[in-house]
This record gives sequence, structure tokens and C-alpha cells, in this order.
Amino acid sequence: MSDDSVVAELTELVMRVARRLQFDFHAAAAELDLPPAQALALSELGESAPMRELAVRLGCDASNVTGIVDGLERRGLVTRRPDPSDRRVKHLVLTEEGERKRETLRSRSHAKAAELFELPHGDDVRLRDLLAQVKTCR
Repeated sequence: MSDDSVVAELTELVMRVARRLQFDFHAAAAELDLPPAQALALSELGESAPMRELAVRLGCDASNVTGIVDGLERRGLVTRRPDPSDRRVKHLVLTEEGERKRETLRSRSHAKAAELFELPHGDDVRLRDLLAQVKTCR
């Protein structure tokens, strides 16, 4: 097998796994009545974070985050709090309900991922180690 065909096959396999993980994440979000963008934002929030930081984590423009956060706020999952040192900056803080939903979302997504990566003993660790060697932009 040539190097080009191995790279093509690796690309296809990784993309297939990524699509499956995304599908399962969206299904878990739908079970919680969360649109995908709100579910992704919720999963990225842990500690209090400025809206701009959430935009970076989501890989989108800060103006897009406003609409996503508006939806989360309407659902009672996050609150906006002014930064004590700069009132123009708004920090996003999960509410108790937001923390519960986030944990449920993560738990359901993890359960599906565990099924997906159910491999013979030790192969999951080898796969993890190999993927950790892949050069990424982050």
C-alpha cells in the first residue's frame, strides 16, 4: 500500500469516527432539547469565562456567541456577569441547572463514545497513544 493510499484511508477513517462522535453528541443534545450550537457552548463552559474566550473555543466570531448565549440564558442555563475590572467584558457562568445539563450531556456523549471505542484489551490505549502523536494545530 502506498503512502498516499494510507493517508487517504486514515483520513476517511478518522472523518468517519468524527462524524459518528458528532452525530452521537447531537443526539444527546436533542434528548436534552438543546440545539447543537448551544450544546457545544454548554459543554465548553466550566469555569467562568468571558464571551470572547467561548468564541475562540467554539472557533466562531464573537458576534455569533451572543445569539448562542442568549438562548442558553433564556433556558436558565447560564448567566452573564460583568468582569469586576472591566464592565464591558461579560463572563459566562453556568447556573445550577446549566451544570446539571452539562453533566448529563457529557455523560450521555461519553457513554456513546465508550461504545464506539470498545476495542480489545489494550487497543484503546494504543489508539489513544497513536492519536496523541498526530500533529494538531492546538
